[in-house]
Amino acid sequence: MTHESILQPRTVLVTGGAGFIGSNFVRYLLAAQPDVRVVNMDCLTYAGNLENLAEVADNSRYAFVRADIRDPRACVEVCQENGVEAVVHFAAESHVDRSITGPAAFVETNVGGTLNLLQAARECGNLRFLQVGTDEVYGSLGPTGLFTETTPLDPHSPYSASKAAADHLVSAFGTTYGLPVVITRCSNNYGPYQFPEKMIPLMINNARQNKPLPVYGDGSNVRDWLYVEDHCRALWLALTKGTPGRVYNIGGNSERTNLEVVKAILRHMGKPESLISFVKDRPGHDFRYAIDASRIHRELGWSPTVDFETGLGRTIDWYLAHQPWLDHIVSGEYKKYYEAMYAGR
Repeated sequence: MTHESILQPRTVLVTGGAGFIGSNFVRYLLAAQPDVRVVNMDCLTYAGNLENLAEVADNSRYAFVRADIRDPRACVEVCQENGVEAVVHFAAESHVDRSITGPAAFVETNVGGTLNLLQAARECGNLRFLQVGTDEVYGSLGPTGLFTETTPLDPHSPYSASKAAADHLVSAFGTTYGLPVVITRCSNNYGPYQFPEKMIPLMINNARQNKPLPVYGDGSNVRDWLYVEDHCRALWLALTKGTPGRVYNIGGNSERTNLEVVKAILRHMGKPESLISFVKDRPGHDFRYAIDASRIHRELGWSPTVDFETGLGRTIDWYLAHQPWLDHIVSGEYKKYYEAMYAGR
């Protein structure tokens, strides 16, 4: 199969498609690409939720397969049985705090699982392979400067180390075996359907219940924020038009301190800043991430279209309009996790 024939793939395998970014990408693809069939492979860990895709469950161009990327045979079978032509790889353990308390699962899934998918992509006809990565692999910036695609990788948490290792594997499969791979590295995503262990939905959930909003340290850590729909557009461009072997940084041009983000959430929700509760910082907390996304703009014509204030307002409105979804998500296992993570801080 030639690279050119895959630039408009008819069937795309999305791993981790029941998670936050994955489910947004599945919905985006079905809406924006009427000739594309989507196969969602997800083993439904705590962060995978088929409720995220209830509105497309009956779509004739959508199929769900419950399978684990840690199973190499399953990776091959899903590709072969569904005529997959391209892989968009989201599936990962993704929360830094969880990687600090349990790093083994991050290596097994993020490194071992990626290796299994790469092997399957080779075995099934050198499928085009998009590795959805993170800016956290670059480490931490000081007050100035931006991460570029040539910034040396310097991961500081077990999570970012596992993602950096996966990126290296993907790159190596491109160089060694000629697999048409593309790697993207994005800044912090936010938007609908995000699991409330991540900062923005966690703060929205606590604020709606008038509970304390736990902010690490003094809240001065800086992140660049990217609305998830903008990210989905960028990923499709990287998959279909990106140069094999290249890395594309995807950023939102929306740097904010954590404290600024929390105060903005409270302001949008009409809640008092007295709900803010500063807690002990997490180990190895990177100070600042900031993305230079000029390559994807220059080569693929992508720029973010949703500014932070607009995107945050949409996100808050979505969570408040979907409180039964949120109540269901935060019951059970999440409640135990939250207590373990913040009770002693």
